[in-house]
Formats: sequence, structure tokens, C-alpha cells
Amino acid sequence: MSYLISVTLLWAFSFSLIGVYLAGQVDAWFSVLMRVGLAMLVFLPFLRLNEIPWQTAVKLMAIGAIQLGLMYVFYYQSFLYLSVPEVLLFTVMTPIYITLLNDAFEQKFHLNFMLTALLATSGAIAIRFSTIDANFIIGLVLVQAANLCFATGQVCYKHLMATQQLNQSINQKAIFAWFFIGAFCVAVICYLIFGNANKLPTTELQWGILVYLGIIASGIGFFAWNKGATLVNVGALAIMNNLLIPAGIIVNLVIWNRDADIPRLVFGGSLIVLSLFLNQWLEKRRNASKASE
Repeated sequence: MSYLISVTLLWAFSFSLIGVYLAGQVDAWFSVLMRVGLAMLVFLPFLRLNEIPWQTAVKLMAIGAIQLGLMYVFYYQSFLYLSVPEVLLFTVMTPIYITLLNDAFEQKFHLNFMLTALLATSGAIAIRFSTIDANFIIGLVLVQAANLCFATGQVCYKHLMATQQLNQSINQKAIFAWFFIGAFCVAVICYLIFGNANKLPTTELQWGILVYLGIIASGIGFFAWNKGATLVNVGALAIMNNLLIPAGIIVNLVIWNRDADIPRLVFGGSLIVLSLFLNQWLEKRRNASKASE
């Protein structure tokens, strides 16, 4: 859980950095390419070509292409239509996607995970409400596509580590480069097709933010997040995805003075935290019941 909490605090700043300094000013496709490329460079020195089967390497690349590459494609475009708090709010469906995808993998229905994910989602919805217009619809669709990609990658990575037992036999740093190589392939293709070379960063601040987002937020952040995902149950993983919402809005409010409804933020954030404790309690009961059988 410590991995997921640490990355949540780290990523809380990323939303505002993108929304305030990059969205609409720097080409979104270049931002994705730069961010993924730097993250890949962080892990290339750890790559060991002969340590895992090529089939597993391909699976890791596919997971990276979906969770990071495609997710960023949709995610960065959403900032052109939505404010930072709206982007944060519309990530509320990620826990539901994680729960349903995990159930599909295991071919069974876990009511505990669904209940806690729904409670976390209700807390996130309570934080902010926006009127519906054309930008709202486009932004909502883009964020949901990003959410689905992010959820798919997390669940697939968790199950791959469990089935291949790589998390015990091999240091995950040695294989995580494959994850970023897959994402980089998507980023390169998208930039070559859609990128605008006339909208590259023009200030040192913009370049600095891209370097920070690439090396720290993406490189270290995604490694720590996916490693953390292998160490917790699916219910806790689903809820931690929604803790990003109040954390991101608080950062946006305190540092960049954006408007936010404080009572709603407190109420919604409390529901999300409550869902985390509820999940842990239900999981302990389930484990205790199994042990007594």
C-alpha cells in the first residue's frame, strides 16, 4: 500500500502541471512522446534481453502500449476540453473498470470489490458537478477511454506477474523497460501522424515540466504503481485510483487557486477513505473465513 500512497501524492501534482502549463500551449502528441521516451530511458539500462521469454516481453510491451501509450493519448487530449478538476472527477469510473476486468480474468464475481469500488466512485462523484455541454461530452469520452486503458494495464500487469511469477524470480526493474518500449511505440506512431512541430515547448519551464513528468512521474511513478498493484488486493487497488481525485484537486486549489467546492471535496474524499477501510475490513473477514474452513 505504501507504494500506491506515495505515487498518489506524486501524481497529484501532475494534473495541474499539465492543465496549467502544457494543455493548449504544447502539442499534446509531443508531450506524450517526450514523457514516455524519457521514462523508457530510465529503465533501458536495467534491460536484460535473455532473462525472460520473448512471449512475456511481448505481453509486457502490449500492456505498456495500452496502460501508458494509449492512456496518455486520450488523457492529454482531454485537457483541451475540460478543466483540471473535471479531468480528475471523470476518472471516477476507473475502480469499476478494474473490478470488472479482474472478475473477467478470474471468471467469478467479487461482491466485496464491487461494493467498495462503488462507494469510492460515489465519493468522487460527490466532489464536483458540472453542467453538460459539447465539451463536457467530448472530454468525458476521452477521459473514460483513458480510464479504461489505465485499468486494463493494471489488471493485466497484476495477473501477468502472478502467472509468470516474475515478481519473485526477477527484479521488476529488469523487465519494466519492455513496458515503456511498448508505450513508446504508440507515442512515436501518434506523433508522426498527428503531431504539430510548430507547437513544441517554448520556455525552460515547459521543458522542465516535461522532464519531470517523464523521469519522475512516469518513469519512477508507473514502476512503483504497478509494483504496488501486485502487492494489494483488487479492491484496494481500485480505491487507490480514486484517491487521486481529492489529492489532485487539493493541490490544484492550494497552489494554483482554482475554484473548488470545499464541503463537497471533504465529503467526497471522506467517502473514498471510508471505502478503503471498508475494503481492508472485508478482506480480513474473507481471509479469516477461508482460514477457518
